[in-house]
Amino acid sequence: MKLTAAQARRIAVAAQGFHENKPAAGVTRGHLKRLIARLQVLQLDSVSVTVRAHYAPVFSRLGPYDRELLDRAAWSHSARSPRLLVEYWAHEAALMAVDDWPLLRWRMREYTHGRWGTEIVKRNAKLADEIVAAVAAIGPATAGQIEAYLEAEPRGRKGPWWDRSDTKWVAEALWSSGVLTTATRVGFSRHYDLTERVLPAHVVARQVDEADAVRELALRAATALGVGTEADIRDYFRLSARQVKPAIADLVAAGELEQVQVTGWSAPAYLRTGQPIPRRDRGTALLCPFDPLIFFRPRVERLFDFFYRIEIYTPAPKRQFGYYVWPFLLDGRLAGRVDLKRTGDALHVVGAFAEDGVDKARVAGALAGELRSMAGWLEVGDVTVGQRGDLVDPLARSLV
Repeated sequence: MKLTAAQARRIAVAAQGFHENKPAAGVTRGHLKRLIARLQVLQLDSVSVTVRAHYAPVFSRLGPYDRELLDRAAWSHSARSPRLLVEYWAHEAALMAVDDWPLLRWRMREYTHGRWGTEIVKRNAKLADEIVAAVAAIGPATAGQIEAYLEAEPRGRKGPWWDRSDTKWVAEALWSSGVLTTATRVGFSRHYDLTERVLPAHVVARQVDEADAVRELALRAATALGVGTEADIRDYFRLSARQVKPAIADLVAAGELEQVQVTGWSAPAYLRTGQPIPRRDRGTALLCPFDPLIFFRPRVERLFDFFYRIEIYTPAPKRQFGYYVWPFLLDGRLAGRVDLKRTGDALHVVGAFAEDGVDKARVAGALAGELRSMAGWLEVGDVTVGQRGDLVDPLARSLV
């Protein structure tokens, strides 16, 4: 089967939920649950210059919503409102459905001594046991609180026997290995707890063979992507080529995926069997740098002919577009980008840039509507426009 580049783009945008109308009567827990089933992951990131990354994809697809809805789904539990989400290395650090946690047990085994700083963890086996015991005793706690508790315990001599930074390294390793998980976050600080006290017993008890888990993850990635190359599918859950090649072969043989050729793509692509091909471009939204539609930059270039890199770590004088730039999806195409910063009383457009060949007045008018919606969602009173970029003048006029 052959697809045009336009068909591939429409499939990808629709698969991510941008073709659907936003709820008219407010976003509910049911809306959130269905969105997570579609996207699979909400990437976490500490940068909060506009809004933290995990909140943004929900807004981009569903419109203004109460962020406490997502907080409750991720970091609280009650009989009436069970926890929906759990944190793990599902892409990078990300929120994923609680029931899907066992699909990454193979990764937890790989990270027995953590993802980084493994030598620190290996030489601190006793500290790992101490941290688990401390969390069991005091309940959900930050690394600092765990360290303070351990320092207060009698040790036969004054002061701790480990380096202060070791507690954080080892706690993170225990989190990566699945012994601990995130019970809650306060001010974005992770509070660790024993996994069996946070997740349902049937989830903790479930064992999934690595090959079966990878096959399921590959299928979910392909479904979330709509159509994607092997590299695209690998990136979604950060799988290896060794894992994904046989998984894709199995899924094609089983009729779950169909190999296709996309005009202009150098590698074969895989289409979720039965995936409809939209007849027209749809979807208008601001996309944060970590949105699942765009977090794999080579795919962004292939789908949209849009070169995009986050410039947070680029020295200010060398930045092309700005510190925290949001691509703007207009009717299923990336038509521009805006460098956004939330202040105490405004959503400030530091810079705004149009893509070549677009109608700037039309882009600015649509962008103004999305920015007003975002400003209301973030509870700031106004949208202000700076000086950088060829879109700032028409945008300022559209906001009057």
